[in-house]
Amino acid sequence: MGSKRTLFLTGGAGMVGRNIQDHPAAADWHILAPRSAELDLTDADAVTRFVDTHKPDLVVHAAGRVGGIQANMAHPVAFLEENTAMGRNVIMAAHRAGVRDFLNLASTCMYPRAAANPLREEMILTGELEPTNEGYALAKIMATRLCQYIGREDTDARYKTLIPCNLFGLHDKFDPKHSHLVPAIIHKVHEAKRLGQDTVEIWGDGTARREFMFAGDLADAVMQAANDMAALPDLMNTGLGHDHTINDYYATVAKVVGWDGTFTHDLSKPVGMKQKLCSTERQAKWGWSAPTSLEDGLAQTYRHYQESFAQ
Repeated sequence: MGSKRTLFLTGGAGMVGRNIQDHPAAADWHILAPRSAELDLTDADAVTRFVDTHKPDLVVHAAGRVGGIQANMAHPVAFLEENTAMGRNVIMAAHRAGVRDFLNLASTCMYPRAAANPLREEMILTGELEPTNEGYALAKIMATRLCQYIGREDTDARYKTLIPCNLFGLHDKFDPKHSHLVPAIIHKVHEAKRLGQDTVEIWGDGTARREFMFAGDLADAVMQAANDMAALPDLMNTGLGHDHTINDYYATVAKVVGWDGTFTHDLSKPVGMKQKLCSTERQAKWGWSAPTSLEDGLAQTYRHYQESFAQ
């Protein structure tokens, strides 16, 4: 351990948490990343005891109950209550223990459903939320505001929030029942190649635009923030500042996988929002940009998929 500073990481078993621990700069820290079986973040007393015992120099809160639209709509109570409890317990345990540096990871679902693109940090709480994940969004807003309030009351406390755009990467979920867009495309195109299929279907016309950042790049931003908490804005989008069409993602995955079939479009299927793009003005002023190209990120993710999930 030596002179290493201690970092308490919640959500260490998730995609973001695992990428943070895999980052080269993680070697400079003594990282505590207890699994849920070791530390129940919804238990306020247990979290308080953990923080009081280990006295971390920095807390990175990356944990949360997450899921797709169907899960959010089916279990809004759990998504609101559990995520609120986790955020409150971890933030307040750290504050009461005198932890000076806290990095909260939020979500672009905090933005109003009708907000104009690109999404700017000051737009939060200026309009109605997307109903399908409102409970999760409210919990993330609560944690974000709590960090801001602590910073206002205690000028020595650096309680900051990053708002990542959509992510993909190593340690993602590739099971079609649980996967999001990019890992779902990887699995679908890989299976088409494996089974010798000539076509792959895309829902809608494929022109909807999405901003997906490689999860290893978010880890890079987190580790830079860990060593630069004073200069980090109290609330900052973390993303690419540009997006791609759904068709682009399919075409790039096909190139990476080595599948040369053709795509068809089912125009009867839902496609969701036409665009959801983050402003990166604050991020640029802070001095960070995502280093990984779409093709390189997809290639790394596909290799991981082949090693961990593919037949």
